[in-house]
Amino acid sequence: MKAKDLDKLGLPRDHELRKAASRTAKRALKTGMERGAVKARLKKIVADPEPFLDDPDWAAYARAAAALQPAGPSTVTSFAPEYAGLRREPAPVVVFASDEAGPDPEAAKQMENAAMLPVAVAGALMPDAHVGYGLPIGGVLAVEDAVIPYAVGMDIACRMRLSVVDAPASWLTDKQPRLARALEQETRFGVGASFKDRREHPVMDLDWGATPVTRSLREKAWDQLGTSGSGNHFAEFGALSVHEPIPGLEPGKYLALLSHSGSRGVGGEVAKYYSRIAQQGMPQLPKYMRSLAWLPLSSPEGKAYWAAMQLMGAYSHANHELLHASVLGALGFEALAVVENHHNFAWIEEHLGRELVVHRKGATPAGPGVLGVIPGSMADPGYVVRGRGNAASLHSAAHGAGRRMSRKEAKARENHRHLQELLKEREVTLLSGGLDESPIAYKDIGAVMRAQEDLVDIIATFRPSLVKMSAD
Repeated sequence: MKAKDLDKLGLPRDHELRKAASRTAKRALKTGMERGAVKARLKKIVADPEPFLDDPDWAAYARAAAALQPAGPSTVTSFAPEYAGLRREPAPVVVFASDEAGPDPEAAKQMENAAMLPVAVAGALMPDAHVGYGLPIGGVLAVEDAVIPYAVGMDIACRMRLSVVDAPASWLTDKQPRLARALEQETRFGVGASFKDRREHPVMDLDWGATPVTRSLREKAWDQLGTSGSGNHFAEFGALSVHEPIPGLEPGKYLALLSHSGSRGVGGEVAKYYSRIAQQGMPQLPKYMRSLAWLPLSSPEGKAYWAAMQLMGAYSHANHELLHASVLGALGFEALAVVENHHNFAWIEEHLGRELVVHRKGATPAGPGVLGVIPGSMADPGYVVRGRGNAASLHSAAHGAGRRMSRKEAKARENHRHLQELLKEREVTLLSGGLDESPIAYKDIGAVMRAQEDLVDIIATFRPSLVKMSAD
C-alpha cells in the first residue's frame, strides 16, 4: 500500500496506526484480496474498529485504530491497592478437549495468562475455544470481587434465541419463498445496520443514564434496535427434532427460527470504555496482559460497568425478541416454545464454596437443568442442550463449533462455487453471507459435542435450511 493511499485514508504519519495499516494491507494483498477492498476495509476499521478486535487477520490494525478513539474519562482511578502482582502459580484451569476437538495452543496460552491474575480463582477452556482479545473465545474464568471487561468480550451479551413455531416443518420446502421474504424484509444485518423507522421496545425506557457511556449511546442503540451484527451473526429457519420433552413441546419434528446476535456497536463501545478505565488503573500489569485489566466489583467503576453490562444484556435480548416477533408476525406464526441464552457475560455465582464472578466469553451457561442453544455453522446442525452442572467446567459448555481457520484463510481457501455445491449437498439455501463464514472455517460440531458429553445432554437437534447473514 503506497503512502499516498494511506494519506487519503487520513492515517497520521509516524504513528503506530499507519505502520499497522501498512503491515496488514501487505498481508491482505498477498492473499489475493483486491487493493480497493483492502482500502475499503482499512477505512471501515478506522471508523469502527470494534467488530475486528477478535479477527486475527485485522486485530492488530483494529487495536491501533481503537487507541485513537476518544479516551473516555479525564480522571483516572488507580486500582494499584487492588494489585498485588501475578500469582506464583496459575489458578486451576480444566481443559475440555478430545483427539477430535479442542482449543488451539494460542487460546490455551491466553487462558494460562488469565489464570495468573491475582483475582483468578478457577478457569475452564471449552472444546470450541480459539484466540480472542484478552480471554480466549471459549474461555471461562471465575474471579473474586472483580469484573474484567475483555473477559466478557466486545459483543456484550451476544446470545442465542430459538423459537419453535406452530407451522409444520414442511414449510421449509413447500413454502420456502414466504419464509425467505419474511427474513429479507424483517431483518437487518451488518455494521451500522438500522431500519428506516425505529423499532419500539420497553428496553429503551430503562435507565440509559446510569453511566456516562450508556447515556451517550442511547440514540445509537435505538437506531439499531432489532438489528443484527456482521461476522457469524445470523437468522435462519430450520427443522427442529425434539428428542426429549421441552417445556411446551413433546418429542417430534417442528419448524423453528434460530438467531445469533448481541448488543451491536453499543456493546463494543461499553467494553472499550471500561477496559480503558481498567487499564489506566492497572499500569503495573505486564503489557501482554493489559487487556485482562479488571475493575474491583466494589469500586464505583466496577459497579458502573456491571450496570452497563446488565443493560446490554437487556438490549441484546430486546434485539432478538424484536427480530423473532417481526419475522413470525409477518408469517402469522405463534411461538410454541422459546429457548435463549447469553454467551458473552459475567454472572455472580457460588462455586468452590464461595461467591465468585464467572466470566463466560463464548461459553454457554450449563448449570443443572439449564437449557441453552449451541449452533453449528450455516450448513451444520445446532443443538438444544440441558446443562449437567459440571463443577469442573464452572457450569459451562461450548457456544458453537469454534473457528478452525481465520477469516483470511477461509476467504483464500473457499470460493463461491464450492460453497454453493456444499450448501446444495446439505439442502441449505443461503440468502446472504460471506465466504469467511463457510462451514470449512469451523471445527466439526459433532466432535465438539462429543468432547463435552460430561457438560450437557442433547435434547433437540436443529438443522438449518434457510439462512440469512451479513453480506459484509
